[in-house]
Amino acid sequence: MWLLVLMFLLAAPASAEDLGELSANPFNPASTSNPFGAGSPFKPDGLNNPFSPYGSPFSNQSATNPFATDAPRLYDQQGNYRGNLSANPYDPDSTSNPYGRYGSPFSPDSIKNPFGAGSPYSPSSPTNPYGRGLRIEGR
Repeated sequence: MWLLVLMFLLAAPASAEDLGELSANPFNPASTSNPFGAGSPFKPDGLNNPFSPYGSPFSNQSATNPFATDAPRLYDQQGNYRGNLSANPYDPDSTSNPYGRYGSPFSPDSIKNPFGAGSPYSPSSPTNPYGRGLRIEGR
């Protein structure tokens, strides 16, 4: 019996952890800009908590560690992948890579492009103060 349970646990895929939404909307409870919601510095798995695995400057899963290789992933409202929310400028999928697809100010898929995915008029843009932003998933 225990062997079956152990096999099930090992075979079950790991689910992604919902970390909130990357958004400039301070009224959205799931927004990282809301200091009483997902942006709280006291949230155990929050990006703004320097002691959480996703906010620590020393964690490999952190968005603030410039050497992290397992950073949180960003998705728009349609489920399209929008890169890794990472401070690592060498990660090809990082939003901080100025030459990469998701960090270049000239790429249409980049949140740094004000005429592409980073448009302040798009409801799924993280720079729209009235929109929902991008969903953040931890690993």
